[in-house]
Amino acid sequence: MPKTNTLLSKLESIRMRFEETAQQITDPEVIADTKRYIKLNKEYKELEELVEVSKEYKNLLENIDSTKDILKQESDEEMREMAREELDEMEQKLPEMEEEIKVLLLPSDPEDTKNAVVEIRAGTGGDEAGIFAGDLFRLYSKFCEKNRWKIEVTNISEGTSGGYKEIVFNVTGNGVYGILKYESGVHRVQRVPQTETQGRVHTSAASVAVLPEAEEFDVKIKPEDIRKDTYCSSGPGGQSVNTTYSAIRLTHIPTGIVVTCQDQKSQLKNLDKAMAELRTRIYNLEHQKYLDEISSKRKTMVSTGDRSAKIRTYNYPQGRVTDHRINLTLYNLQAVMDGDLDEVIKKLQMEENAERLKESDLI
Repeated sequence: MPKTNTLLSKLESIRMRFEETAQQITDPEVIADTKRYIKLNKEYKELEELVEVSKEYKNLLENIDSTKDILKQESDEEMREMAREELDEMEQKLPEMEEEIKVLLLPSDPEDTKNAVVEIRAGTGGDEAGIFAGDLFRLYSKFCEKNRWKIEVTNISEGTSGGYKEIVFNVTGNGVYGILKYESGVHRVQRVPQTETQGRVHTSAASVAVLPEAEEFDVKIKPEDIRKDTYCSSGPGGQSVNTTYSAIRLTHIPTGIVVTCQDQKSQLKNLDKAMAELRTRIYNLEHQKYLDEISSKRKTMVSTGDRSAKIRTYNYPQGRVTDHRINLTLYNLQAVMDGDLDEVIKKLQMEENAERLKESDLI
């Protein structure tokens, strides 16, 4: 079957599914089933973009055919010249639109629309690694601010000379995990540390893990499977932080997963946050198998279980950032450290889409 016909048949089946979904989300029975209603609403929004693009695509194909007919029938040379110019323009646009449609036709990862839990941990390099972990947190804070995403820190272990030994935070917003997932892996920094007196360049590292946040109906946790401990918070936040038992530690007995939350003065708020993180970590035990599978196929993705996978180097003496997965080098280090990750992530997305297209039957 010719490529165009294959695309048209796929687009026709999507249009039919879109109309079916539009009817289902108005059905009172579906509306009453929250889980199904949310799922169908997401599907409706995803299909809507494809349906709009497919209308443009069909319109372009019809215009190409009608312009070819004009060239066959028209005898006036001026009209023929205008038609030839229009045809050239449309035929140049056609492959671009087909590529766009192919990417949109790739099955979306249901995790991509979710919020994310991000962990940054200082690695090799002593105090400098902790300072670098702090720099990475600032980078992501600025990036989230630009995207109008909200950050909530749930756990902090501060470094001895600044920065963090570990920091865990939630990011909420539109399509957060689908963008931040490329940040999982080991980040290296090459620079003269603040603690270095000889002016020598050192290499330090910090690891980043990005997990899709589990929604309440993704994971069911039995109350009897959780052990809850309370203790005094040790982080910043005023006098009451250190004098009340507001910090929470939850242990999930079947899996041995432990989460802590101590950033709120209220024990109840800390408990809510800790429960949300616990759900995410339990959910990600299963999600990990999927990540392990795709990370072995695609160089853009690193399994969160593989904390040794070096993904990016930030070289201060040369003002350069290198992403080792796609051999991308940029000489705009300061802009990246100020949260300008757009170019890096766009290139990673393009590479992943190319890899996914090779796996599909759309090429």
